[in-house]
Amino acid sequence: MVNSVGISALLYIVLTIIFIAISWWALQAFRFDLFVKKPDGAQAKLLQVLLSIFIGHGVAQFFMEYLGHSLLLQNLFQ
Repeated sequence: MVNSVGISALLYIVLTIIFIAISWWALQAFRFDLFVKKPDGAQAKLLQVLLSIFIGHGVAQFFMEYLGHSLLLQNLFQ
């Protein structure tokens, strides 16, 4: 039991970091200059970082919940 919890936690951390990086990469295509005063300023970069974290965490949480629920489906047939 403890081993599976540790593996689950490690998988969640790795997925979160991967999806934050993918979100950061995807947000580079977004034109922030249309919505912020200084697109090259520190506040705009912080906004990109926070959006990346928010999106990446949400996507990782979705995948972890999907994985958890799909693993629980085996209990349906017992």
